[in-house]
Amino acid sequence: MIEFEIVFSTSSLTSLYQNIENKQTINVKMKIMKKTFSLFLAISAITFSSFAQPNQNDESFKWFKKATEVINYQLNQATKTYLPGKNPRSINPDGTVKLAGLTDWTTGFFPGSLWYGYELTGNKKLAQEAKKFTLALDSIRNIKTTHDLGFMLFCSYGNAYRITNDAIYLPALRDGAANLAARFNPKIGVIRSWDWLHYPVIIDNMMNLEYLYWSANEFNKPEYVHIANTHALTTMKNHFRKDYSSYHLVDYNPETGKVLRKMTHQGVTDDSAWARGQAWGLYGYTMCYANTKNPKFLQQAEHIASFIMNHPRMPKDKVPVWDFDVHNAMDTAERAPRDASAAAVIASALLDLSTQVKDGKKYVDYAEDILQSLSSDAYLAKPDENSYFLLKHSVGAFLYNSEIDTPLDYADYYYLEALKRYADIKKIDSSITIR
Repeated sequence: MIEFEIVFSTSSLTSLYQNIENKQTINVKMKIMKKTFSLFLAISAITFSSFAQPNQNDESFKWFKKATEVINYQLNQATKTYLPGKNPRSINPDGTVKLAGLTDWTTGFFPGSLWYGYELTGNKKLAQEAKKFTLALDSIRNIKTTHDLGFMLFCSYGNAYRITNDAIYLPALRDGAANLAARFNPKIGVIRSWDWLHYPVIIDNMMNLEYLYWSANEFNKPEYVHIANTHALTTMKNHFRKDYSSYHLVDYNPETGKVLRKMTHQGVTDDSAWARGQAWGLYGYTMCYANTKNPKFLQQAEHIASFIMNHPRMPKDKVPVWDFDVHNAMDTAERAPRDASAAAVIASALLDLSTQVKDGKKYVDYAEDILQSLSSDAYLAKPDENSYFLLKHSVGAFLYNSEIDTPLDYADYYYLEALKRYADIKKIDSSITIR
């Protein structure tokens, strides 16, 4: 079979259709016109079909096919290795796997990864395992001491319900959302992150607002929208600098709402741009705009995106070091490991942002570069390696000598989410890559 491509401009096609519909005379012989029109219809069908869905064997998507095959294998092996309720979080320095218990803020990411793995590959076995690992987290619905309930429940139960529409997942989602909303202080205008310091709020908290927006609609709780909006606006006011980088933590006076201190818990200094923190902010405001259409949120998201994408210390492969300012404070290469988790969150956020603006190509292109880097041998594990985690080279908390240059469950989760969003935008049927 010979493959070929003929391209018509859309204006030419429109004009030809109009000429035919208006029965205007086309100055050619009738026989030639009939043959030409028949050929035109055949080519049109081929051309428009190709617009609807790209060629799955296109060389440009080879990296995507390779990634989904690795994902399918690694996730399947992981479900045979780990037990529900004791989810893989990272790898310790001695090579043993660090597990996430039921109260660990990352415990929802592995079940969520299985759900995304199922969506990407079409492997029903992953969906069956995802259900087991999700339902094992039911007791989290009773936790009232953390803001991380979005990570813990919405990434697991939320994806489960989105994909299956099974009401079995709703009670835990309902209770968890109520406990998250209860941590909101209307006097200060934010949801409390931790129960120490005075009234600490970290930029990570923006990620949990999606849980409230969704719950407001699902459980008829309009007050949740007010809480999420107010938190986002207050955070915009107090967390961000003039260049749209953000502080990691703002501590408030619980009585007056006055800002007591702007600081870091994970960045290299209080005034630095901790890479994953910038990613959380980008993702959070993009999501807030998607749920509210408040132009303030879109403007904030685009400003943060510009800060990240145009940062002079962003490496060529677009996988940032753990803090954008680390070279200012620690001028040694060994103290600047990359953070694949930050890159994965950035990629997912940019792909979402691309669907919220008129011309999102620059965001898709940048995210595609990140995903190709993460899907390369430099970051993507080979089958049977990495204790069945997908990505290598993430940083959890450098200053605490914790989870440095190692896999992380949330790096895998947002990598999978980004791949799913990329597949949706590019109209790639990734399930055909699994044999």
